[in-house]
Amino acid sequence: MPGGAFLLNSGGGGGMADYGGGLTVPVVVTCFMAASGGLIFGYDIGISGGVSEMESFLKKFFPGLLKRTAHANKDVYCIYNNQALTAFTSSLYAFGMVGTLVASRVTRRLGRQAIMLIGGSLFLVGALVNAAAANVAMLIVGRMLLGLGLGFSGQATPVYLAEVSPPRWRGGFISAFPLFISIGYLVANLINYGTSRIPGWGWRLSLGLAAIPAAVMVAGAVFIPDTPSSLVLRGKHDDARAALQRVRGKGVDIGAEFADILAAAEHARRNEEGAFRRILRREYRPYLVMAVAFPVFLNLTGVAVTAFFSPILFRTVGFESDAALMGAVILGVMNIGGILASGFAMDRYGRKLLFVIGGALMFTCQVTMASIIGSHLGNGSKMPKGYAVAVLIATFVFSASFSWSWGALYWTVPGEIYPVEVRSAGQGAAVALNLGLNFLQAQFFLAMLCCFRYGAFLFYASWLVVMTAFAVALVPETKGVPLESMGHVFARHWYWGRFVKDQKLGDEST
Repeated sequence: MPGGAFLLNSGGGGGMADYGGGLTVPVVVTCFMAASGGLIFGYDIGISGGVSEMESFLKKFFPGLLKRTAHANKDVYCIYNNQALTAFTSSLYAFGMVGTLVASRVTRRLGRQAIMLIGGSLFLVGALVNAAAANVAMLIVGRMLLGLGLGFSGQATPVYLAEVSPPRWRGGFISAFPLFISIGYLVANLINYGTSRIPGWGWRLSLGLAAIPAAVMVAGAVFIPDTPSSLVLRGKHDDARAALQRVRGKGVDIGAEFADILAAAEHARRNEEGAFRRILRREYRPYLVMAVAFPVFLNLTGVAVTAFFSPILFRTVGFESDAALMGAVILGVMNIGGILASGFAMDRYGRKLLFVIGGALMFTCQVTMASIIGSHLGNGSKMPKGYAVAVLIATFVFSASFSWSWGALYWTVPGEIYPVEVRSAGQGAAVALNLGLNFLQAQFFLAMLCCFRYGAFLFYASWLVVMTAFAVALVPETKGVPLESMGHVFARHWYWGRFVKDQKLGDEST
C-alpha cells in the first residue's frame, strides 16, 4: 500500500469501504481491556509529580532540596530546580523511548498482544523495585524498568485499538487509551493526597501501588486475542478470521473486511524492505511528517507544566502542600472530562474541530498564566491568594482543553493513519520521539522555569498558534474512514496528494 492505495473490495463512497460492523460486547470488552494499558501511563505521570513534592521522599533522597524549600531563597522560580530530582521523573521516559524502538522491531514477529503483555510485566517489576528503593541508584533502576514497560505498551496499544475497533466508532475506542491515562493520573493524585499524610514511608506506598494497574494490564493482555492484521502478517489466517469474527459479531459477514486485510498484508509482503527504511520514501512522506509533528507539537503544548509538575507549580505560586496535591486531583478530574467529551465529539464532528477549539483555549490559558505570574510573582514576594486561584483555574481549563484536543487526538490520529506495511514503524517512531521529548521536558522544564520565568508560558503559547494552523491545513479529516482505505484521504488532500496516489493493491506498479 505505498502511497496509501485504496482497496480492491472497497465499495462506494469515493473509494471508502463500509464493512457494516457494529458495536458488539466482544469488541467493547476487548478494546477496553487493551485500553487499560493507559492506566500505567497515567498513574506514573501523577505519582512521580506528587512524590517529588512529598517531604518524606525528599528527606530520604534529596535532603538538600528539602532544606531549600523550607528556607526558600528570594527567587521562587528556582526553588525546585534540581537536576537529580528531575532525573527521577525523566529517566523513565528515556528508557521508554528505548522500549518503544525495541517493540517496533519485534512486533511483527511476536504480535501486538505479546508486546502489551511484555510491557505490563516490565512495569509490574519496576513498580516493586521502586517501592523497595533504598537509594537513588535503585530508584533509577526501577524507573528504567517502568520506562521499558511504558515503551512497549505505548507502541502496541493504540494500534491494537485502531485495528480492532469498527471504523464508525474508531475514534471513540482509541480515545479510551488516553481516557485510562487520565483515570490513572487521577487515581495517582488521590493516592498521593492520602499517602502524603503517612510519615516516613508514604511515598513507598504511592510508588508500589503502580503494580496494581500493571497487573490489570497483564491480565487484560492474557485474555484478549491478537488483532486480525497482526495475525495475518504472521501467516495465521484462520486465527485472524476467527479473531475478526469474534469482535464483529457472529452474524456479521466479515468477508469484505477480511479480504481487504489480506490484500493489505500481501502488498506489505511484496515490499520486504524494512519498515523504518520504507517510511523514508517519498510516497510515505505524509506519514513520516505526522510521526514527527504529532509528538513534537504534543510536547510544545506546555502539557509538561500540568502533567509532571502541577503540585510543584501550585507550591511555587503560594499554595501549601495539601492544597497543591488537591489541585492536582482536580486537574485529573478535568482531564477525564476533556477526554470523555472528546471521545463523544470526534466521531460526530470530526478531528479538526477539536484541534481548533482546544488550541484556542490552551493559547488563552497560557497567556493568562504568563500575565498573572509575570505581574504578581517576583523576587521575595508571595502571590496574592486571588491571583493564585486564578492561576489554578487557568491550569484546570488548560488541562481540560488539552485532553479535549491534543491529549486524545495524539493517540487517535497517528494510531489510525499509517498503511499496514509501515504501521508499527510509524507508531513506534511517534511514541519513541514523544517519550524522548518527555525526557527533555521532565529533565529541563524546572530549569527552563528558573531561567525564563513567566516567559516559559509565552513560549508554549506561541507554539500553540503554529500547531493549530498545522492541524487545520495539513492533518486530513479521518472521521469514519476504514484503516485499509486511509490512503485515499491523503491522496485527495490538497498538499499530500502530490506524494500519495490512489492505486489498486493488485497493481504491481505500486
